[in-house]
Amino acid sequence: MAVPGPAEALLAAASCPVCRELFREPVSLRCGHNFCRGCVERCGPGPAGPLRCPQCRDAAPERGLRPSRELGHIAAIARELLPALLPGPPPRPECRRHRQPLRLFCREERALLCAECARERRHRQHRELPAEEAAREYREQIQRRLRSLREEREKFRESRSGGGRSPHLERARAEGQRLSREFQALREALERQQRLLLAQLAQLEAAAGRARERALGKVSEELSQLDTLLWEMEGKFQQPPGRFLQDIQQLLDSCEALRFRPPAEPSPELERGLAEFGRRSAGVRAALGRCQDSLMFLLQEPAALTLDPRTAHPHLQLSADGREARGQLLPRDVPDHPERFDFEPCVLARGGFTSGRHFWEVEVGPGGVWALGVVRESSRRRGALRLSPEEGVWALQAFHSLTSPRAAPRPRPPPRRLRVALDYEGRRVAFFGHGEDAPLLEFTRAAFNGERVLPWFKMGVGARLREVARGQQRAVSPLDWVGFGFSLRICP
Repeated sequence: MAVPGPAEALLAAASCPVCRELFREPVSLRCGHNFCRGCVERCGPGPAGPLRCPQCRDAAPERGLRPSRELGHIAAIARELLPALLPGPPPRPECRRHRQPLRLFCREERALLCAECARERRHRQHRELPAEEAAREYREQIQRRLRSLREEREKFRESRSGGGRSPHLERARAEGQRLSREFQALREALERQQRLLLAQLAQLEAAAGRARERALGKVSEELSQLDTLLWEMEGKFQQPPGRFLQDIQQLLDSCEALRFRPPAEPSPELERGLAEFGRRSAGVRAALGRCQDSLMFLLQEPAALTLDPRTAHPHLQLSADGREARGQLLPRDVPDHPERFDFEPCVLARGGFTSGRHFWEVEVGPGGVWALGVVRESSRRRGALRLSPEEGVWALQAFHSLTSPRAAPRPRPPPRRLRVALDYEGRRVAFFGHGEDAPLLEFTRAAFNGERVLPWFKMGVGARLREVARGQQRAVSPLDWVGFGFSLRICP
């Protein structure tokens, strides 16, 4: 009798005597025999007695089934080694319930089935196909996914090594190039307009020069004639009295005729040309200013302002984030020091500016009394303030629906959201409605005197003031009487 090889011996030692397959959850009976737990349970107790060992028929109570972990470990090792050790193709898997080959595949449950399993009720409505065909389809699906992953990996490697470009980076670069071209086109258009204006100015200068030359020529001729007449008169003075008096009437007539005619004023055409050029130049400057404002508002972030509690008037209450001021009737108990406003209900922002272009936006109430703008750091904080550039204050003020200064027309009432723009080097302070390009009020040639400029806010006037619309009945609170009905808030 041939001695079985090591592989066959390992297979026999690690197989269940009932199902002839490698052990699955092996258990040991009291008699010492080993079986799969499922095989022992299927050989359950019969109607005539208790559970018995399938091999020696010895009684084996269910409480005596002890798991054999060592045998399960050996079966797992054999399951890994036997396909490589045993000759021929690996054994086809079988259904553990029906002992039939698993030749079908259920798409819904993604599980292998035998013919008996496929005829069960829960699989009747499922789609089944041969296992070989299902394996082929899933292999193709997984291979397509692997090819896609390999392509993405190669693209990423190329982009990381510099051989390729990120689509986001390409889009950003394309946008940057487009902006550069548009700015270049705008620059060229502005240069053309500059050359046109300079050419017009050169023509006006040439015309003014020609008029000046003509005027100087006429003046020279007049002066020459006048010198001649003066020389002749001085010669008459040297004559004897008799000779001098003989032509006295002619001499007096000549003196009366002596006149110095200064050069004529510029011609009306030249005056009209100069006035028209001035209007065009002012329009161009205004358009350039609006363009700069629009670009600043679109591209630049607003200044991050917070209110300085050290400067707040006692009747002003600041929010915890330092971006809102609200008036109150009773004063707060705060330290008194030179930086705090003691008469006007005002407050300053922290920091301030000594250079550059900056803007910030403020929400105001639909009524009440408020003002906002900028002040020089050295401006007065004690006593009554006068809102004027001479005092170092450049501000827009609203008393209910009226605005100050009142010389320039502006919306009535003012917008609920205002934008303050500061150009330190340009010595300009302007106030805009939110989203508008034309300023409501503009200060030019502001005398900052090299000082730090601080954003400034004011609420109420500390007096009994109110506005009651005609025919409108509404309750007026004490806060409305002093102009504290609404808060001021710096927009984010």
